[in-house]
Amino acid sequence: MRKSIIAGILLSSLISVKAQNYWKNKEGSMAKVIVTNAKTGEKFADKGNAKFQTFEQPKETDVCVFIDPDYKYQKLIGFGGAITDASAETLYKLPKAKQAEIMEAYYGKTGIGYNLVRTNMNSCDFSSSSYTYVKDGDTSLQSFDIKHDEKFKIPMIKEAQRLIGKENFLFYFSPWSPPAWMKSNKSMLKGGRLLNEYYQPWANYYVKFIQEYEKRGMPVWGLTIQNEPMATQTWESCIYTADEEAKFLRENLGPTLWKNGYKDKKVIIWDHNRDLIFQRATTTLQDPETAKYVSGIGYHWYETWTKSTPLFDNISETAKAFPDKFLIFTEGCKEQFDFSKIYDVSLGELYGRNMINDFNKGTAAWTDWNVLLDQTGGPNHVGNFCFAPIIADTRTGEVHYTYEYYYIGHLSKYVKPNAQRISSSSNRDFILSTTFMNENGEMVSVVMNEGDEDTTVNLWIEGKSTKLNSPAHSIQTVLL
Repeated sequence: MRKSIIAGILLSSLISVKAQNYWKNKEGSMAKVIVTNAKTGEKFADKGNAKFQTFEQPKETDVCVFIDPDYKYQKLIGFGGAITDASAETLYKLPKAKQAEIMEAYYGKTGIGYNLVRTNMNSCDFSSSSYTYVKDGDTSLQSFDIKHDEKFKIPMIKEAQRLIGKENFLFYFSPWSPPAWMKSNKSMLKGGRLLNEYYQPWANYYVKFIQEYEKRGMPVWGLTIQNEPMATQTWESCIYTADEEAKFLRENLGPTLWKNGYKDKKVIIWDHNRDLIFQRATTTLQDPETAKYVSGIGYHWYETWTKSTPLFDNISETAKAFPDKFLIFTEGCKEQFDFSKIYDVSLGELYGRNMINDFNKGTAAWTDWNVLLDQTGGPNHVGNFCFAPIIADTRTGEVHYTYEYYYIGHLSKYVKPNAQRISSSSNRDFILSTTFMNENGEMVSVVMNEGDEDTTVNLWIEGKSTKLNSPAHSIQTVLL
């Protein structure tokens, strides 16, 4: 007991010293402020510097964001989006100068800092048609050929890789459906299940995909087992219960990856909505023989559209239950595309609200859905048209940057891989904030005002504060 007390005193002293050292370096320094403001139309506008002054005890009437750099949480893996068939087909319909502009906007030195790339194995809804890489009935996979991907997807992925840099490029993939002949409903569409006799050929399929992409110079960082395994969609889909997903991983996919030298690949389970994430994680990971193959737990946000309160607490419960597994947001978008609304700030606020809350609940990596779509919200072979951060009109060559792009960028442009989230909380429900510490000691705090009134926000850190002008429907990044 005495040793525990002494240890506690030493730890308390260490925290106090750390805080003093932090402010010893920051005392009197100026914080840089970058704002995107829907009312004025400003995007990533440099608003100059803000100075911290002594502000020991805020009153209840003061609007504040409280930050404490002594309380540290998960480290960031990165940000990114999906390079689907639709994204790549749209890109290569544009003039070369516009192609270069879009790629730089996401992946280049002047862009918003994407380092994660997700793609589809076999077709998905955002493909122009259904396809696989093998001939029907070929259980040996002798006919496996990714020639389909070489026309559009692979060139776009390789260009993203070049701009990101090989050392920072993290590439992962997800299947929407096995080939129709492997499934109970004999269709890639409308759900169905992987038949037991094809568990092993399907596991071998992942290995073939990895081998073919890596032959072409694109190292695979990870994979999800199945996109949305509890959704029977009108497009490519396949159903797995938690027990079925665990069985496939434990008996087929995991051992097959390891046997082929792919023990380092990050296997991500679930890859569906927040609503069932805790049940899926606790069921799939209860067996150590299954859990040993799993690196991360993926999720989407689509359970939130008809709810006033998204299920963010399910993320924190999962993070607490499985601290050795990273949480990764693998997909989200605004559905029901309407070209007339591509400049609506609500698109950005949807992203900002979800990103800030998910990071504050323990998420370590964040991947948007399609990085690029055309003026129809496609192409899409089943009519499931959606928004993307960048919309390109392939008829005119014009490129449109939505507020989604800027709201994502207020995080992804400034919070770097391996940054560590630190404590950040707001005392108003319309002011949202998250804060990270980059490896170089730079603190990045993002403050979003989704209210209808301009507000002064005190960014408060250990007895000092700077007053930020937070316009209605705005987001800002503060660098200190």
